[in-house]
Amino acid sequence: MTQQVKRNYLEITSLKELKEGKKPTEDYSLNLIDPVDFQLNKFFYKNIGKKHKWIDRLAWSEEKWISYVSSVNVNTYVLKHKDDLVGFFELILHQDNKEIEIAYFGILEEYQNNKLGSYLLSEAIKESLSKTNIERVWLHTCSLDHKNALQNYLSRGMKIFKTEVLNI
Repeated sequence: MTQQVKRNYLEITSLKELKEGKKPTEDYSLNLIDPVDFQLNKFFYKNIGKKHKWIDRLAWSEEKWISYVSSVNVNTYVLKHKDDLVGFFELILHQDNKEIEIAYFGILEEYQNNKLGSYLLSEAIKESLSKTNIERVWLHTCSLDHKNALQNYLSRGMKIFKTEVLNI
């Protein structure tokens, strides 16, 4: 059985375009994972992705996960509430194109619908555009993602630059 999925590609090119989401209480912290820990990436990928059909990395070996998160072009940030994991984003630097891709982004289900996604996305964009020589931040989302995902991206100032329909 095939399912039709709409995928939107969005971008933002300047901090002036960013409409920031409200910072949650001081009980929340956002940090770069350093040193890298592939288990955190894998945890978020599996737990957030299970409702959204994130499947491409499920077959990855530990070696592939370690290689991916150890790349100098990949950074992972984790949002916590006190000591509890809340959400994450992965940034991939594409230096030749002077851009950063927000490769994966999400909030664990028990923390969803609390406006944390708007804050987390704002921080992902700010972190990306603060890098030297970066001219664009982009991502893609699809109709399988959280029902508020596309609206969050648009509300932060991102613009759709490409749309496609896939049959999966």
